[in-house]
Amino acid sequence: MRDRVARAREEITLALGEGRGTDAWRAALVALESRGRFGIRMGLDRSTALLRALGSPEQGVRGALVAGTNGKGSVVALVSSALRAAGVRHATTPKPHLVSYRERVQIDGTPLAPLPFARAVANALEAADRIEPQVGPATEFELLVGAIFDALRSEQIATAIVEVGLGGRLDATHAWDGGVAVVTNVGLDHQQYLGDTIEAIAAEKAAIIVRGDRAVSGASERGGALDVIRARARSVGAPLVVARAGAVRPLGRDGIEVELEGRGALRVALLGRHQGANAAVAAATLDALRDAGIASVTDEEMRIGFATARWPGRLELVPRALGSGDARDLLLDGAHNADGAAALAAALDDLAPHLLDADGAAGSPPTLLLAVMADKSVAELCAALAASPTLRAAQVICTSVGDVRSLAPDRLAAFARTAGLGADVQVDADPHAGLQRAAERRGPIVVAGSLYLVGAIRSELLRRGAIADDGSSDDVAGFGA
Repeated sequence: MRDRVARAREEITLALGEGRGTDAWRAALVALESRGRFGIRMGLDRSTALLRALGSPEQGVRGALVAGTNGKGSVVALVSSALRAAGVRHATTPKPHLVSYRERVQIDGTPLAPLPFARAVANALEAADRIEPQVGPATEFELLVGAIFDALRSEQIATAIVEVGLGGRLDATHAWDGGVAVVTNVGLDHQQYLGDTIEAIAAEKAAIIVRGDRAVSGASERGGALDVIRARARSVGAPLVVARAGAVRPLGRDGIEVELEGRGALRVALLGRHQGANAAVAAATLDALRDAGIASVTDEEMRIGFATARWPGRLELVPRALGSGDARDLLLDGAHNADGAAALAAALDDLAPHLLDADGAAGSPPTLLLAVMADKSVAELCAALAASPTLRAAQVICTSVGDVRSLAPDRLAAFARTAGLGADVQVDADPHAGLQRAAERRGPIVVAGSLYLVGAIRSELLRRGAIADDGSSDDVAGFGA
Protein backbone atom coordinates (compact mmCIF):
# COMPACT_ATOMS: atom_id res chain seq x y z
CA MET A 1 0.00 0.00 0.00
CA ARG A 2 2.80 2.42 0.89
CA ASP A 3 4.50 1.87 -2.48
CA ARG A 4 1.17 2.20 -4.32
CA VAL A 5 0.42 5.49 -2.61
CA ALA A 6 3.93 6.81 -3.30
CA ARG A 7 3.52 6.01 -7.00
CA ALA A 8 0.09 7.61 -7.04
CA ARG A 9 1.40 10.82 -5.52
CA GLU A 10 4.21 10.97 -8.05
CA GLU A 11 1.62 10.54 -10.80
CA ILE A 12 -0.55 13.31 -9.34
CA THR A 13 2.34 15.75 -9.52
CA LEU A 14 3.30 14.72 -13.06
CA ALA A 15 -0.28 14.71 -14.39
CA LEU A 16 -1.12 18.06 -12.81
CA GLY A 17 1.97 19.58 -14.37
CA GLU A 18 0.93 18.27 -17.78
CA GLY A 19 -2.75 19.16 -17.37
CA ARG A 20 -3.94 15.54 -17.62
CA GLY A 21 -7.06 15.89 -15.49
CA THR A 22 -8.36 12.33 -15.65
CA ASP A 23 -4.96 10.80 -14.88
CA ALA A 24 -4.39 13.23 -12.02
CA TRP A 25 -7.82 12.46 -10.61
CA ARG A 26 -7.33 8.70 -10.89
CA ALA A 27 -4.07 8.94 -8.97
CA ALA A 28 -5.53 11.37 -6.43
CA LEU A 29 -8.37 8.96 -5.72
CA VAL A 30 -5.91 6.14 -5.02
CA ALA A 31 -4.00 8.34 -2.56
CA LEU A 32 -7.18 9.65 -0.95
CA GLU A 33 -8.94 6.31 -0.52
CA SER A 34 -5.79 4.72 0.89
CA ARG A 35 -6.46 6.83 3.98
CA GLY A 36 -9.50 4.64 4.57
CA ARG A 37 -7.15 2.33 6.42
CA PHE A 38 -7.23 4.86 9.26
CA GLY A 39 -11.00 4.30 9.50
CA ILE A 40 -13.36 6.58 11.40
CA ARG A 41 -11.58 8.51 14.13
CA MET A 42 -13.75 11.18 15.67
CA GLY A 43 -12.17 14.45 16.77
CA LEU A 44 -11.36 17.93 15.48
CA ASP A 45 -7.63 18.19 16.18
CA ARG A 46 -6.52 16.80 12.82
CA SER A 47 -9.16 18.68 10.79
CA THR A 48 -8.33 21.98 12.48
CA ALA A 49 -4.61 21.45 12.00
CA LEU A 50 -5.05 20.42 8.38
CA LEU A 51 -7.11 23.48 7.51
CA ARG A 52 -4.58 25.70 9.25
CA ALA A 53 -1.78 24.07 7.25
CA LEU A 54 -3.75 24.81 4.07
CA GLY A 55 -3.90 28.49 5.00
CA SER A 56 -7.39 28.38 6.58
CA PRO A 57 -9.39 28.38 3.31
CA GLU A 58 -12.62 27.76 5.25
CA GLN A 59 -12.49 31.29 6.67
CA GLY A 60 -13.42 32.73 3.30
CA VAL A 61 -16.64 30.69 3.14
CA ARG A 62 -20.00 31.32 4.84
CA GLY A 63 -23.15 29.26 4.70
CA ALA A 64 -24.98 26.46 6.49
CA LEU A 65 -23.71 23.32 8.21
CA VAL A 66 -26.43 20.65 8.06
CA ALA A 67 -26.63 17.74 10.51
CA GLY A 68 -29.38 15.20 11.17
CA THR A 69 -30.18 11.50 11.03
CA ASN A 70 -32.26 11.71 7.85
CA GLY A 71 -33.12 14.48 5.44
CA LYS A 72 -29.73 16.23 5.35
CA GLY A 73 -29.24 15.59 1.66
CA SER A 74 -32.79 16.58 0.76
CA VAL A 75 -32.49 19.85 2.66
CA VAL A 76 -29.15 20.57 0.97
CA ALA A 77 -30.66 19.75 -2.45
CA LEU A 78 -33.66 22.03 -1.89
CA VAL A 79 -31.57 24.93 -0.56
CA SER A 80 -29.11 24.52 -3.44
CA SER A 81 -31.89 24.50 -6.04
CA ALA A 82 -33.33 27.72 -4.59
CA LEU A 83 -29.87 29.36 -4.56
CA ARG A 84 -29.42 28.40 -8.22
CA ALA A 85 -32.80 29.92 -9.06
CA ALA A 86 -31.62 33.12 -7.37
CA GLY A 87 -28.31 33.11 -9.25
CA VAL A 88 -26.24 32.67 -6.08
CA ARG A 89 -22.99 30.89 -6.92
CA HIS A 90 -22.39 28.29 -4.22
CA ALA A 91 -21.03 24.88 -3.32
CA THR A 92 -22.63 21.82 -1.77
CA THR A 93 -20.99 18.73 -0.30
CA PRO A 94 -23.41 15.78 -0.66
CA LYS A 95 -22.54 12.53 1.09
CA PRO A 96 -22.00 9.84 0.16
CA HIS A 97 -21.22 9.83 -3.53
CA LEU A 98 -23.09 7.41 -5.77
CA VAL A 99 -21.00 7.12 -8.93
CA SER A 100 -17.99 9.44 -8.81
CA TYR A 101 -16.14 10.65 -5.73
CA ARG A 102 -16.24 14.09 -7.37
CA GLU A 103 -19.92 14.32 -6.42
CA ARG A 104 -18.76 15.17 -2.90
CA VAL A 105 -18.03 18.77 -3.87
CA GLN A 106 -20.39 20.44 -6.33
CA ILE A 107 -20.48 23.93 -7.73
CA ASP A 108 -24.01 25.09 -8.54
CA GLY A 109 -25.13 21.46 -8.62
CA THR A 110 -22.36 20.09 -10.86
CA PRO A 111 -19.53 17.88 -9.55
CA LEU A 112 -16.14 19.57 -9.53
CA ALA A 113 -14.08 18.70 -12.62
CA PRO A 114 -11.27 16.12 -12.29
CA LEU A 115 -8.32 18.51 -12.60
CA PRO A 116 -9.26 21.04 -9.86
CA PHE A 117 -10.41 18.25 -7.55
CA ALA A 118 -7.10 16.40 -8.04
CA ARG A 119 -5.20 19.62 -7.36
CA ALA A 120 -7.13 20.16 -4.13
CA VAL A 121 -6.48 16.57 -2.99
CA ALA A 122 -2.76 17.02 -3.74
CA ASN A 123 -2.68 20.18 -1.62
CA ALA A 124 -4.49 18.42 1.23
CA LEU A 125 -2.07 15.49 1.12
CA GLU A 126 0.91 17.82 1.31
CA ALA A 127 -0.65 19.64 4.27
CA ALA A 128 -1.34 16.30 5.97
CA ASP A 129 2.33 15.38 5.63
CA ARG A 130 3.27 18.53 7.56
CA ILE A 131 0.86 18.01 10.47
CA GLU A 132 1.25 14.26 10.91
CA PRO A 133 4.18 14.44 13.37
CA GLN A 134 2.06 16.58 15.71
CA VAL A 135 -1.48 15.14 15.39
CA GLY A 136 -1.13 11.82 13.59
CA PRO A 137 -2.32 10.76 10.15
CA ALA A 138 -5.49 12.37 8.79
CA THR A 139 -8.35 10.08 7.82
CA GLU A 140 -9.85 9.95 4.34
CA PHE A 141 -12.80 12.13 5.36
CA GLU A 142 -10.58 14.68 7.11
CA LEU A 143 -8.48 14.94 3.94
CA LEU A 144 -11.67 15.34 1.91
CA VAL A 145 -12.84 18.23 4.09
CA GLY A 146 -9.49 19.94 3.66
CA ALA A 147 -9.59 19.36 -0.10
CA ILE A 148 -13.14 20.73 -0.32
CA PHE A 149 -12.30 24.06 1.29
CA ASP A 150 -9.05 24.33 -0.67
CA ALA A 151 -11.06 23.78 -3.87
CA LEU A 152 -13.65 26.37 -2.86
CA ARG A 153 -10.90 28.94 -2.36
CA SER A 154 -9.44 28.13 -5.79
CA GLU A 155 -12.88 28.32 -7.41
CA GLN A 156 -13.61 31.59 -5.55
CA ILE A 157 -16.73 30.21 -3.89
CA ALA A 158 -17.86 32.24 -0.88
CA THR A 159 -21.12 30.41 -0.04
CA ALA A 160 -21.49 26.73 0.83
CA ILE A 161 -24.13 24.35 2.17
CA VAL A 162 -22.11 21.64 3.91
CA GLU A 163 -23.47 18.27 4.99
CA VAL A 164 -22.09 16.81 8.22
CA GLY A 165 -20.47 13.42 7.83
CA LEU A 166 -21.28 11.70 11.14
CA GLY A 167 -22.90 13.22 14.19
CA GLY A 168 -21.65 16.77 14.49
CA ARG A 169 -19.65 17.56 17.62
CA LEU A 170 -16.55 15.64 16.54
CA ASP A 171 -17.16 15.51 12.80
CA ALA A 172 -14.44 16.97 10.58
CA THR A 173 -16.88 19.45 9.01
CA HIS A 174 -17.39 21.05 12.43
CA ALA A 175 -13.93 22.58 12.09
CA TRP A 176 -15.86 25.11 9.98
CA ASP A 177 -18.61 27.47 11.13
CA GLY A 178 -20.56 29.10 8.34
CA GLY A 179 -22.96 31.16 10.43
CA VAL A 180 -26.04 28.92 10.10
CA ALA A 181 -26.42 25.55 11.87
CA VAL A 182 -29.18 23.10 10.91
CA VAL A 183 -30.30 19.87 12.59
CA THR A 184 -32.94 18.26 10.39
CA ASN A 185 -34.10 15.53 12.79
CA VAL A 186 -32.75 12.94 15.20
CA GLY A 187 -33.20 9.16 15.10
CA LEU A 188 -31.32 6.06 16.15
CA ASP A 189 -28.40 5.46 13.79
CA HIS A 190 -24.62 5.08 14.19
CA GLN A 191 -25.14 4.33 17.89
CA GLN A 192 -21.63 2.90 18.17
CA TYR A 193 -20.29 6.43 17.65
CA LEU A 194 -23.06 8.73 18.84
CA GLY A 195 -24.75 7.02 21.80
CA ASP A 196 -27.65 4.69 22.48
CA THR A 197 -30.41 7.20 23.16
CA ILE A 198 -32.16 9.92 21.18
CA GLU A 199 -31.01 12.50 23.72
CA ALA A 200 -27.36 11.46 23.44
CA ILE A 201 -27.45 11.51 19.65
CA ALA A 202 -29.23 14.87 19.69
CA ALA A 203 -26.48 16.32 21.87
CA GLU A 204 -23.84 15.21 19.36
CA LYS A 205 -25.72 16.81 16.48
CA ALA A 206 -26.75 19.98 18.34
CA ALA A 207 -23.10 20.70 19.14
CA ILE A 208 -22.68 22.23 15.67
CA ILE A 209 -24.68 25.22 16.97
CA VAL A 210 -22.09 27.70 18.22
CA ARG A 211 -22.16 31.27 19.46
CA GLY A 212 -22.97 33.71 16.68
CA ASP A 213 -24.96 31.18 14.65
CA ARG A 214 -28.55 31.23 13.55
CA ALA A 215 -30.02 27.78 14.15
CA VAL A 216 -32.76 25.77 12.45
CA SER A 217 -34.24 22.40 13.34
CA GLY A 218 -37.05 20.14 12.22
CA ALA A 219 -36.62 17.72 15.14
CA SER A 220 -39.71 16.25 16.72
CA GLU A 221 -41.00 17.06 20.17
CA ARG A 222 -41.05 13.31 20.84
CA GLY A 223 -38.04 11.54 22.32
CA GLY A 224 -36.44 14.59 23.86
CA ALA A 225 -34.34 15.60 20.82
CA LEU A 226 -35.86 19.05 20.42
CA ASP A 227 -35.40 19.81 24.14
CA VAL A 228 -31.69 19.03 23.76
CA ILE A 229 -31.39 21.21 20.66
CA ARG A 230 -33.23 24.09 22.32
CA ALA A 231 -31.00 23.86 25.38
CA ARG A 232 -27.87 23.96 23.20
CA ALA A 233 -29.11 26.99 21.27
CA ARG A 234 -29.95 28.83 24.51
CA SER A 235 -26.56 28.01 26.02
CA VAL A 236 -24.69 29.70 23.15
CA GLY A 237 -27.21 32.48 22.56
CA ALA A 238 -28.17 31.30 19.08
CA PRO A 239 -31.69 32.17 17.87
CA LEU A 240 -33.44 28.92 16.94
CA VAL A 241 -36.27 28.43 14.44
CA VAL A 242 -38.22 25.17 14.71
CA ALA A 243 -39.50 24.43 11.21
CA ARG A 244 -42.81 22.65 10.75
CA ALA A 245 -44.66 21.73 7.58
CA GLY A 246 -48.40 22.09 7.21
CA ALA A 247 -50.62 19.89 5.07
CA VAL A 248 -48.85 17.73 2.49
CA ARG A 249 -50.58 16.54 -0.69
CA PRO A 250 -48.93 13.95 -2.97
CA LEU A 251 -48.91 14.88 -6.66
CA GLY A 252 -48.23 11.42 -8.05
CA ARG A 253 -45.11 11.37 -10.22
CA ASP A 254 -44.73 15.15 -9.87
CA GLY A 255 -43.68 15.30 -6.21
CA ILE A 256 -45.75 16.89 -3.46
CA GLU A 257 -47.44 20.11 -2.50
CA VAL A 258 -46.78 21.39 1.01
CA GLU A 259 -48.26 24.23 3.04
CA LEU A 260 -45.60 26.40 4.69
CA GLU A 261 -46.50 29.05 7.23
CA GLY A 262 -46.48 32.50 5.68
CA ARG A 263 -45.88 31.14 2.20
CA GLY A 264 -48.93 29.08 1.37
CA ALA A 265 -48.69 26.02 -0.87
CA LEU A 266 -45.36 25.21 -2.57
CA ARG A 267 -44.66 22.40 -5.00
CA VAL A 268 -41.66 20.23 -4.24
CA ALA A 269 -40.31 18.07 -7.07
CA LEU A 270 -38.85 15.49 -4.67
CA LEU A 271 -41.06 12.44 -4.11
CA GLY A 272 -42.52 11.36 -0.78
CA ARG A 273 -44.67 12.98 1.91
CA HIS A 274 -41.62 13.19 4.19
CA GLN A 275 -40.21 15.85 1.86
CA GLY A 276 -42.76 18.26 3.33
CA ALA A 277 -40.79 18.35 6.57
CA ASN A 278 -37.53 18.75 4.64
CA ALA A 279 -39.02 21.61 2.61
CA ALA A 280 -39.98 23.40 5.84
CA VAL A 281 -36.41 23.05 7.15
CA ALA A 282 -34.98 24.18 3.80
CA ALA A 283 -37.21 27.27 3.73
CA ALA A 284 -36.19 28.17 7.29
CA THR A 285 -32.54 27.65 6.34
CA LEU A 286 -32.90 30.06 3.43
CA ASP A 287 -34.45 32.59 5.82
CA ALA A 288 -31.50 32.13 8.19
CA LEU A 289 -29.00 32.61 5.35
CA ARG A 290 -30.78 35.85 4.44
CA ASP A 291 -30.92 37.11 8.03
CA ALA A 292 -27.22 36.32 8.48
CA GLY A 293 -26.39 38.39 5.41
CA ILE A 294 -25.04 35.37 3.53
CA ALA A 295 -27.46 34.89 0.63
CA SER A 296 -30.84 36.30 -0.31
CA VAL A 297 -33.55 34.30 -2.10
CA THR A 298 -37.01 35.69 -2.83
CA ASP A 299 -40.14 33.63 -2.23
CA GLU A 300 -40.65 33.29 -5.98
CA GLU A 301 -37.07 32.03 -6.44
CA MET A 302 -37.66 29.57 -3.62
CA ARG A 303 -40.80 28.32 -5.34
CA ILE A 304 -38.92 27.84 -8.60
CA GLY A 305 -36.06 26.09 -6.82
CA PHE A 306 -38.24 23.71 -4.83
CA ALA A 307 -40.32 22.87 -7.91
CA THR A 308 -37.21 21.91 -9.91
CA ALA A 309 -35.07 20.28 -7.20
CA ARG A 310 -33.50 16.90 -7.76
CA TRP A 311 -31.69 14.55 -5.39
CA PRO A 312 -30.10 11.58 -7.17
CA GLY A 313 -30.62 8.17 -5.61
CA ARG A 314 -33.31 9.31 -3.19
CA LEU A 315 -36.74 8.32 -4.48
CA GLU A 316 -35.33 9.06 -7.92
CA LEU A 317 -37.79 8.00 -10.61
CA VAL A 318 -36.16 6.78 -13.82
CA PRO A 319 -38.68 6.23 -16.65
CA ARG A 320 -37.91 3.63 -19.32
CA ALA A 321 -34.82 2.68 -17.36
CA LEU A 322 -34.32 -0.64 -19.18
CA GLY A 323 -34.50 0.70 -22.73
CA SER A 324 -36.90 2.21 -25.22
CA GLY A 325 -38.75 -1.07 -25.75
CA ASP A 326 -39.54 -1.35 -22.04
CA ALA A 327 -41.86 1.31 -20.61
CA ARG A 328 -41.41 0.44 -16.95
CA ASP A 329 -40.32 2.78 -14.19
CA LEU A 330 -37.35 2.19 -11.92
CA LEU A 331 -37.19 3.87 -8.53
CA LEU A 332 -33.85 4.37 -6.77
CA ASP A 333 -33.82 5.05 -3.04
CA GLY A 334 -31.02 4.76 -0.49
CA ALA A 335 -33.30 3.89 2.44
CA HIS A 336 -30.51 2.57 4.65
CA ASN A 337 -32.06 2.82 8.13
CA ALA A 338 -35.48 2.22 9.68
CA ASP A 339 -36.66 5.83 9.38
CA GLY A 340 -35.58 6.00 5.75
CA ALA A 341 -37.29 2.68 5.05
CA ALA A 342 -40.51 3.96 6.63
CA ALA A 343 -40.38 7.04 4.41
CA LEU A 344 -39.86 4.85 1.33
CA ALA A 345 -42.74 2.56 2.35
CA ALA A 346 -45.17 5.46 2.75
CA ALA A 347 -44.02 7.11 -0.48
CA LEU A 348 -44.32 3.90 -2.44
CA ASP A 349 -47.92 3.36 -1.36
CA ASP A 350 -48.71 6.85 -2.69
CA LEU A 351 -46.75 6.25 -5.90
CA ALA A 352 -47.88 2.69 -6.66
CA PRO A 353 -50.94 3.70 -8.72
CA HIS A 354 -48.72 5.90 -10.89
CA LEU A 355 -45.76 3.56 -11.52
CA LEU A 356 -45.67 1.99 -14.96
CA ASP A 357 -44.88 -1.61 -15.85
CA ALA A 358 -43.04 -2.90 -18.92
CA ASP A 359 -46.16 -2.36 -21.07
CA GLY A 360 -46.75 1.19 -19.84
CA ALA A 361 -49.69 0.24 -17.63
CA ALA A 362 -50.05 1.07 -13.94
CA GLY A 363 -50.93 -1.23 -11.08
CA SER A 364 -48.54 -4.17 -11.44
CA PRO A 365 -46.78 -5.32 -8.23
CA PRO A 366 -43.19 -4.07 -8.15
CA THR A 367 -39.99 -6.00 -7.73
CA LEU A 368 -37.74 -4.82 -4.90
CA LEU A 369 -33.98 -5.25 -5.33
CA LEU A 370 -32.61 -4.94 -1.80
CA ALA A 371 -29.16 -4.82 -0.18
CA VAL A 372 -28.35 -3.74 3.37
CA MET A 373 -25.10 -3.20 5.25
CA ALA A 374 -24.56 -5.59 8.15
CA ASP A 375 -24.06 -2.81 10.72
CA LYS A 376 -27.63 -1.54 10.22
CA SER A 377 -30.71 -2.50 12.27
CA VAL A 378 -31.81 -4.93 9.58
CA ALA A 379 -34.86 -6.35 11.34
CA GLU A 380 -36.26 -2.88 11.98
CA LEU A 381 -35.50 -1.79 8.42
CA CYS A 382 -37.29 -4.81 6.93
CA ALA A 383 -40.24 -4.32 9.29
CA ALA A 384 -40.54 -0.69 8.18
CA LEU A 385 -40.57 -1.73 4.52
CA ALA A 386 -43.11 -4.46 5.24
CA ALA A 387 -45.53 -1.86 6.62
CA SER A 388 -46.25 -1.02 2.98
CA PRO A 389 -49.01 -3.14 1.38
CA THR A 390 -47.29 -2.48 -1.94
CA LEU A 391 -44.04 -4.05 -0.72
CA ARG A 392 -45.78 -6.93 1.04
CA ALA A 393 -47.14 -7.86 -2.39
CA ALA A 394 -43.80 -7.37 -4.17
CA GLN A 395 -41.26 -9.84 -5.36
CA VAL A 396 -38.08 -9.26 -3.33
CA ILE A 397 -34.59 -10.05 -4.61
CA CYS A 398 -31.95 -9.87 -1.87
CA THR A 399 -28.48 -9.07 -3.11
CA SER A 400 -25.10 -7.74 -2.02
CA VAL A 401 -22.70 -5.04 -3.17
CA GLY A 402 -19.45 -6.96 -2.86
CA ASP A 403 -18.30 -5.06 0.21
CA VAL A 404 -17.20 -6.87 3.37
CA ARG A 405 -19.74 -4.82 5.36
CA SER A 406 -22.65 -5.92 3.18
CA LEU A 407 -25.06 -8.36 4.81
CA ALA A 408 -25.05 -11.76 3.11
CA PRO A 409 -28.06 -12.04 0.78
CA ASP A 410 -29.35 -15.26 2.36
CA ARG A 411 -29.31 -13.65 5.80
CA LEU A 412 -31.08 -10.58 4.43
CA ALA A 413 -33.69 -12.88 2.87
CA ALA A 414 -34.31 -14.47 6.26
CA PHE A 415 -34.92 -11.04 7.82
CA ALA A 416 -37.27 -10.14 4.95
CA ARG A 417 -39.31 -13.33 5.32
CA THR A 418 -39.57 -12.91 9.08
CA ALA A 419 -40.84 -9.35 8.62
CA GLY A 420 -43.40 -10.39 6.03
CA LEU A 421 -41.68 -8.34 3.36
CA GLY A 422 -42.57 -9.57 -0.12
CA ALA A 423 -44.92 -12.18 -1.49
CA ASP A 424 -41.86 -14.02 -2.79
CA VAL A 425 -38.27 -13.59 -1.59
CA GLN A 426 -35.32 -14.70 -3.72
CA VAL A 427 -31.53 -14.34 -3.53
CA ASP A 428 -29.02 -13.22 -6.14
CA ALA A 429 -25.60 -12.24 -4.85
CA ASP A 430 -24.74 -10.11 -7.90
CA PRO A 431 -26.74 -6.86 -8.06
CA HIS A 432 -26.56 -6.58 -11.85
CA ALA A 433 -27.79 -10.15 -12.24
CA GLY A 434 -30.47 -9.30 -9.69
CA LEU A 435 -31.56 -6.38 -11.85
CA GLN A 436 -31.76 -8.69 -14.86
CA ARG A 437 -33.89 -11.11 -12.86
CA ALA A 438 -36.18 -8.26 -11.82
CA ALA A 439 -36.54 -7.32 -15.49
CA GLU A 440 -37.96 -10.77 -16.23
CA ARG A 441 -41.14 -9.68 -14.46
CA ARG A 442 -43.29 -6.96 -15.99
CA GLY A 443 -43.77 -4.73 -12.93
CA PRO A 444 -41.84 -1.58 -11.97
CA ILE A 445 -38.55 -2.02 -10.13
CA VAL A 446 -37.51 -0.49 -6.81
CA VAL A 447 -33.80 -0.50 -5.89
CA ALA A 448 -33.27 0.28 -2.21
CA GLY A 449 -31.50 -0.39 1.07
CA SER A 450 -27.87 0.57 0.63
CA LEU A 451 -26.52 3.61 -1.18
CA TYR A 452 -23.74 1.31 -2.38
CA LEU A 453 -26.41 -0.66 -4.27
CA VAL A 454 -28.11 2.49 -5.54
CA GLY A 455 -24.74 3.79 -6.74
CA ALA A 456 -23.92 0.57 -8.56
CA ILE A 457 -27.25 0.48 -10.38
CA ARG A 458 -27.23 4.22 -11.09
CA SER A 459 -23.75 3.89 -12.58
CA GLU A 460 -25.06 1.19 -14.91
CA LEU A 461 -28.04 3.34 -15.91
CA LEU A 462 -25.72 6.27 -16.64
CA ARG A 463 -23.58 4.02 -18.81
CA ARG A 464 -26.66 2.89 -20.75
CA GLY A 465 -27.89 6.46 -21.19
CA ALA A 466 -31.08 5.83 -19.20
CA ILE A 467 -30.04 8.73 -16.94
CA ALA A 468 -28.63 11.90 -18.48
CA ASP A 469 -25.05 12.60 -17.47
CA ASP A 470 -25.13 15.03 -14.56
CA GLY A 471 -21.37 15.47 -14.49
CA SER A 472 -20.73 12.41 -12.33
CA SER A 473 -19.73 10.10 -15.18
CA ASP A 474 -16.03 9.41 -15.39
CA ASP A 475 -13.80 6.38 -15.69
CA VAL A 476 -12.89 6.50 -12.02
CA ALA A 477 -15.86 4.84 -10.36
CA GLY A 478 -16.74 4.42 -6.73
CA PHE A 479 -19.80 3.42 -4.79
CA GLY A 480 -21.16 4.80 -1.55
CA ALA A 481 -19.27 5.85 1.54
